[in-house]
Amino acid sequence: MSIKVPAGSKQKQSARHSAAKTNGVHNKPPATASMPRRKVAYMMSRFPKITETFILYEMLAMEQQGVTVEVYPLRRERTNVVHPEAVPMVERAHFQPLISLPILRTHLNFLRKKPRAYVGALGSLLRANLGSFRYFTGALALFPKAVHFAHLMQSEGVTHIHAHFASHPAAAAYVIHRLSGIPYSFTAHGSDIHRDRHMLREKVADAAFVVPISEYNRKVILDECAGQFGDKVIVIHCGVDTSVFQERSAPTPYDQGNGPFSVLCIGTLHEVKGQTYLIEACRLLHERGIEVACHFAGDGPDLAALSKQAEAAGLAAHMHFHGRLKREEVIKLLHSADVVVTPSVPSSDGRREGIPVVLMEAMGSSVPVVASDLSGIPELVKDGQTGLLTPPGDAVAIANAVEKLYHHPELRQRFAQAGRHTVVNEFDLMLNAAQLAEHFTTAATGKAKPGRKKG
Repeated sequence: MSIKVPAGSKQKQSARHSAAKTNGVHNKPPATASMPRRKVAYMMSRFPKITETFILYEMLAMEQQGVTVEVYPLRRERTNVVHPEAVPMVERAHFQPLISLPILRTHLNFLRKKPRAYVGALGSLLRANLGSFRYFTGALALFPKAVHFAHLMQSEGVTHIHAHFASHPAAAAYVIHRLSGIPYSFTAHGSDIHRDRHMLREKVADAAFVVPISEYNRKVILDECAGQFGDKVIVIHCGVDTSVFQERSAPTPYDQGNGPFSVLCIGTLHEVKGQTYLIEACRLLHERGIEVACHFAGDGPDLAALSKQAEAAGLAAHMHFHGRLKREEVIKLLHSADVVVTPSVPSSDGRREGIPVVLMEAMGSSVPVVASDLSGIPELVKDGQTGLLTPPGDAVAIANAVEKLYHHPELRQRFAQAGRHTVVNEFDLMLNAAQLAEHFTTAATGKAKPGRKKG
């Protein structure tokens, strides 16, 4: 089966990317006297975390916008699998210990020069997190490092801070802002606002702007803030590089008659990802006489339990656990997959997905998708138009959706075309990074830019 985007879609894609290049999206724009200097400090909990590659590629896209990016992780991720593009970022990242002599000197300096700001930031941080053991202890742990980051960012001439996740990274940005005056923003993804919303209102109130990745998240934030701050809560989708996650032109092995129907699931092996329901769905499909091979890309705490479940169901030979993969390895799996399934569920501890980037990668690669009708996912996957949605935790519904695609190659092709079109036009990394970079500029210059980008 050869999957192609309709001519109109390709023309629109080409026009959008030509305009993007003209505006310096794909190529770094030349420096001019009128262009304000933009040096943005990116903050995240851990770096380089392979399950959060969307942060890495957003930073790279920012640099293509002419933004100087400084990386300030709260912790260094210890991993043996690192994307090649992350290596230069790791080498120049501002990793700091929890405590050190330079950190202590910084604290003494702020206490001497800005005692009111120092005590006020610490007091607000602790007071706002009372009642949340995780956030309160996290606040105590991050405060020494955040104060030192404030000093380093001032020394580096940082003009704006952007934190990924509304939890600890946004709290650190809040402290830095209180001490240094550098404006900040943060992106709210999923569990960071659904699991625990202590201090969310304070973070939003002090931020220059806030970026929920979906309209669903925007409503959660505004509900928590009693409807306030709507002018600075701006939806900007995460995105993928559609020049890397390209439409595939070759038929899959199954379409060539060289193997079983290939089901792919990408993500951490964790309760919130719902892989247990996909394994059960595969068991049901085998009972119906439909041979599927299920591939899991990623590792995590549930690996042993999921392997045991597959073996108990008699499916061990049909379940393939690939572990952590680099981007090029994921792309290879996507190009051989007949369907990508993302069976997300709310977890027992309150975690919830936002809009999984793996769905954007799959749809950008012209792979039909089955996903849960949850959180912001319906803003990407329109049921019956760009893919199929199933109720969270419903293995029978997942099996039925996969079986429908199994029997209807024309439906797979239609979803592949429509999915690619949606990602190119609404979830393209470069175009959405340009939106975010514009807000960095207006925040750094003190010029408010109210409004929001709708998906």
